Amino acid sequence: MKTYLPAVILGFALGGFFDGVLLHQILQWHHLLSLVPGIDDMRMQILWDGYFHLAMYVVALVGLMAVWRHRAVIGQDPRRRLWAMLPVGFGLWHSIDAVLSHWVLGIHRIKVDSAVPLAWDLGWLIGFGILPAAAGLYLALGPRGPGRPLGGIVALLSALTIGIGTWAAQPPANSTLTSVVFSKSLSEAQIRERLASVGASVVWQDDAMSMAVVDMPDGGGWRLYGQGALLVAGAGLPSGCFGWSRA
Repeated sequence: MKTYLPAVILGFALGGFFDGVLLHQILQWHHLLSLVPGIDDMRMQILWDGYFHLAMYVVALVGLMAVWRHRAVIGQDPRRRLWAMLPVGFGLWHSIDAVLSHWVLGIHRIKVDSAVPLAWDLGWLIGFGILPAAAGLYLALGPRGPGRPLGGIVALLSALTIGIGTWAAQPPANSTLTSVVFSKSLSEAQIRERLASVGASVVWQDDAMSMAVVDMPDGGGWRLYGQGALLVAGAGLPSGCFGWSRA
């Protein structure tokens, strides 16, 4: 049991991170509270996504502490259950999320704008919940042969994660639109003046003008950092899924 629990906890946290990064940020199929009445403001949706990721950090920290606490037992385990049980925790997260968040609480669905959301829920549950958990249990409890490719699985998942992160950092192809967040210390007049200085024009803005979608025909969104921007889509600093934010 001591070799099972740390891996399951870590896999659970990885499942939550996978869900949040891929579905909330890259694909933007839903946010944590997409279907909660009265929460229509995008800033509030993103805020609760942030709380969700913070919770996953706490779960991951608990898992890492459990690994450290039971490191002697785990290190002596010839079956390498620590790695084999990671997919079990990963699948457990998606199974609980499907039942609790999608069907019991109804706070979001996998693809909220789908004509058949149940099909997406079931497909995600099978593909990322049941199958990984079954594969992990087989690796941990089944007969262990000399050719069990645990290292290959870890390498594949690592490469996939790096590839998705690199892809997410790029702005949409053939688009001159850039999402940008400015410091609240700047007035609307100051922001418009600074945008004009780099040849950008406002396409959409929030009420406080702290977040805007701007048209930059000449590109070079990184220049906005010199004009007081905190985040600029597709500028590579910080890199990530903000590059795919929509107005």
